Amino acid sequence: MTTPPMATASVRFSGTRDGEAPLTWGQRLMWRAVHLMGPSQSFLNCPWVLPVHGRRDLPTVLGALRRMLERHESLRTTFVDTPDGPVQRVASTGELTVELVRSGPEGPLGTAARIADELGTTVFEHGADLPLRCVIVLADGRPRALAFAFSHLAVDFQALSLLSAEWRALLRGDALPPPPWQPMEQAALEREEPFLARSRRSIRYWRKVLETVPLEVFDHPPGEPEEPRFIEVGMESVALAVAAVRLAERLTISTTSVLIAACATVLAVASDRPRAVMQLVHSNRRDPRTRPLVATVGQDALLVLDLPETGFTDTCLAAHHSALMAYRNAHYDPFEMRAMREEIGRIRGSEPDLDAFFNDRRGDGTWPNLPRVTGEDLTPLTAKTRTYVTNAWPGVRFKAFFTLGTAPDTGRLSLIIDTAYLTRQTATAMLRAVETLLVRTCTEDVPIAAVKDLVPPAEADIALRSRR
Repeated sequence: MTTPPMATASVRFSGTRDGEAPLTWGQRLMWRAVHLMGPSQSFLNCPWVLPVHGRRDLPTVLGALRRMLERHESLRTTFVDTPDGPVQRVASTGELTVELVRSGPEGPLGTAARIADELGTTVFEHGADLPLRCVIVLADGRPRALAFAFSHLAVDFQALSLLSAEWRALLRGDALPPPPWQPMEQAALEREEPFLARSRRSIRYWRKVLETVPLEVFDHPPGEPEEPRFIEVGMESVALAVAAVRLAERLTISTTSVLIAACATVLAVASDRPRAVMQLVHSNRRDPRTRPLVATVGQDALLVLDLPETGFTDTCLAAHHSALMAYRNAHYDPFEMRAMREEIGRIRGSEPDLDAFFNDRRGDGTWPNLPRVTGEDLTPLTAKTRTYVTNAWPGVRFKAFFTLGTAPDTGRLSLIIDTAYLTRQTATAMLRAVETLLVRTCTEDVPIAAVKDLVPPAEADIALRSRR
């Protein structure tokens, strides 16, 4: 951590129970992911910041943190492999060591955000470590913000939004009802027949898709990759967010569906195909019992979107319906899903490559602090759009991974790419095409054929780079 700690503090917790249980389906998905990614699994860590509301002293903040740990069993859980398979082990008592640092020049929240990102670069030892790290940022002698890194085995971004929602009450010392559902209850539920039947239905849906989809994300062969091979191209655009909100309200669908439509369209055009096949990272909280659950519940949903021959408005509606179908079939035992995918691979000669993703990390699917914008034409806003390129984590291997970030006041969309298939110039053009498509559709229905003018074919760009 670049900001040296002033001191440390200990948070001793004592929960109501301990126990051991099999992993939930969401935990199983993450268990496989962290083992596949090895040293690069820090990509799966979840940085998070909680502000300290009001003039609270350090004991109050530490007490609120203690209550958070005691309330949510996932935050005091370790994950270990056994001869009978991986299990979750909940500790009833324990201790979390918290570092205290002074606020830097970017202010307490900015300092906390920077430290949270730094904390997230270190891999968790899941069999021994608590699944979170915490640093408290102080200014003028008082705690002002908390920086966290959570293991994705313990939480998803919906769970982090739940923690944020209850944090103010914990600081006040309010008496909160105990959480009605914990991961051990979820694991037991998923072993019952109704959930096993749901898993079989979902796997049948995936199987039907995998029997016919292209075997590769892109048809063109890989070119000479850049160094580093995997990079993340990002964009911050208020215009994107405002346009997505307006289109969602006009079409009575979610902003997530609007962004899925735009990203899937751009990916299909870049790959020179009339169909987009993407995995959607889905929160899987349709069951009322899981809505207040602080744990990792999300699983991948499989989206198949055939682009209409009309305009982007119809694409948004089609994407919304296709996403709902994908979400309905995103409840499954990941181990059984893995077996089915391997079987498809044996039948078809190789397993279909589904290495294209979309992930909306916003907990509630909104931008609560967007500026107020008047006028129908949002084009002037695009002058303020910023794009940037950063290195991806070593070992992260995605062909195309769109992520909608959690910034509350702007649309933060990023795209991790394999530069053997997409150049950074193509990736930047794809992000700007998403923005342009949304902004233009606010005033006209953009023909899908016109999207080709916004995105260069990935194969042509790779070939051009290879000739240089």
